[in-house]
Amino acid sequence: MNDLALLLTPEGRALLEEVRDTDPAQELAVATRLRREHPAELVSAALGQARLRQRAVVKFGAEDAERMFFTPNGVEQSTRASVAAYRARRFAELGVTSVADLCCGIGGDAIALARAGIRVLAVDRDPLTAAAARANAEALGLAGLIEVREADVTEVDTAGYDAVFADPARRGGRGRIFDPEAYSPPLSWAVSAARRAPRAAALKIAPGVPHEAVPEDAEAEWISDGGDVKEAVLWFGTEPGAVRATLLPGPRTLLARGLPDPDVRPPGRYLYEPDGAVIRAHLVAEAAEELDGGLLDATIAYVTSDALRPTPYATAYEITDHLPFNVKKLKALLRERGVGNLTVKKRGSAVEPEELRKKVKPQGPHAATVFLTRVAGAPAMLIGHRCE
Repeated sequence: MNDLALLLTPEGRALLEEVRDTDPAQELAVATRLRREHPAELVSAALGQARLRQRAVVKFGAEDAERMFFTPNGVEQSTRASVAAYRARRFAELGVTSVADLCCGIGGDAIALARAGIRVLAVDRDPLTAAAARANAEALGLAGLIEVREADVTEVDTAGYDAVFADPARRGGRGRIFDPEAYSPPLSWAVSAARRAPRAAALKIAPGVPHEAVPEDAEAEWISDGGDVKEAVLWFGTEPGAVRATLLPGPRTLLARGLPDPDVRPPGRYLYEPDGAVIRAHLVAEAAEELDGGLLDATIAYVTSDALRPTPYATAYEITDHLPFNVKKLKALLRERGVGNLTVKKRGSAVEPEELRKKVKPQGPHAATVFLTRVAGAPAMLIGHRCE
């Protein structure tokens, strides 16, 4: 709290601007110089905040990150700006004009909601986190739409708001928490709060949540950004029972249609690797139908087809070789082809990519991708290249 208070003073803001582009390797020299003119505590706080801002650029973009205030946990756990903006648009499209943002963190989602024209009550029980959220609302010119309250979210009355957004803490002293009832607050409490919302609600949860843990009256959405799965969201007040995978940028959304599992087929000319959100949402069958494809193995999420079809829901590779798993044969093949840039992907194989790379020692000017997987239950290697 004291560090943040120091940084919010005119001297602190000026010092933050001065150290903004400090190279981490030069921090000691910069700190030594600045401590001749500024309190050591302020210099340490400014350099620490500069480091956090540099790390936050990937999530918030340089323009916002350079003005915002972060905590270490806030950088790690906050929602990526593109994902928060997408969710805010969904709220706005549902006619929501006010949201109670519970467990708001440093305010990433509150900022996106406010920029969508939605009035926000942002609540967090941690004093430093709430102070950072308040400072961020002011720094970005959104204080008129965002009220930040330091409180226990379970004691906050949300009756005056159209909607609820909750992001329960999924990390503890020992790392990630996988049991939804061990979230803080528990998922069951968040679901109850969501069901009381007059118009809509969204609960951010871990993308690995079991499908059986999704309430029957909720819509489940898995979101990826740039191919990386970021989160799952339970929506209330939308389409109960619906399941979707949403890919950003776009957005592109694939909806569940209750299709049976695709047939298992021999490897065709192309292998399709579904986006992680499609896999998490159990929508590989829907993606395969669009591709007129089948599975390499009944338990593996690789789709094969003889047709090359553009799709946002999977990455296509042209397969040149299909071999039973054999390191010596792979090494010989790669040497023959002059492959030095080797990408190793695996699904359904116990072999680690780096372990294989050390054994085959790729050398040469060409590039290839090898898939370590199973084909109809048998360990196999498929070699090819990505279709651009």
